[in-house]
Amino acid sequence: MANILHLHQVGKVYRSGNRDLKVLDDVNFSVEAGSTLSIVGPSGSGKTTLLGLCAGLDRASSGQVELNGIGLNQLNEDELASVRNRYIGFIFQNFQLMPTLTALENVMVPLELRGEKNVRSRALDLLDKVGLADRGHHYPTQLSGGEQQRVSLARAFSNQPQILFADEPTGNLDAETGVKVEKLLFDLNKESGTTLILVTHNLELAAKTQRIIRIKGGKILSDTLTA
Repeated sequence: MANILHLHQVGKVYRSGNRDLKVLDDVNFSVEAGSTLSIVGPSGSGKTTLLGLCAGLDRASSGQVELNGIGLNQLNEDELASVRNRYIGFIFQNFQLMPTLTALENVMVPLELRGEKNVRSRALDLLDKVGLADRGHHYPTQLSGGEQQRVSLARAFSNQPQILFADEPTGNLDAETGVKVEKLLFDLNKESGTTLILVTHNLELAAKTQRIIRIKGGKILSDTLTA
């Protein structure tokens, strides 16, 4: 299969006071389209920063990130937004739902930005897939953490992304709800053929992906297949 994501000598440096803080250093890997991958490592290892660079939410300080053959470092902000809208779904650890919009409206937003037709019916179908067809008129504050995460999942799949990034998708959930969200992630991944990349502390969840990258101190320690 062709690679959908490629990182070459990627580094990320933040300015902290009067010194530079190196968060990622010489990161290299590629990801096949349709595959599943987890990124694991201790807190502060650079996992979330790496995920953000891969998804075009941030820019690398050095090296190159290519998504679908597109070099993200060369794009301006509008072009990056267009790439994210066309190819990428992202599930945030803290959900990032718009508090003034209902669950249904939150799912509709990416579809409306793309100028899609039948936006309401498609958003309702997505909420139905995550078991929230009867909660569409509720606002985020009226939903449990698990329900908010499922709305976030429906929203992430609303633009039928070629690649889905999920940052600690079960980190804020109880065990039972976490299992449900895990199943939804992999079920929707299989149905859509979407590449799935997870950042997680949950090694049991990581083991369910086809491949695990371990990082520490901003460097890749290992890159192994799980089967």
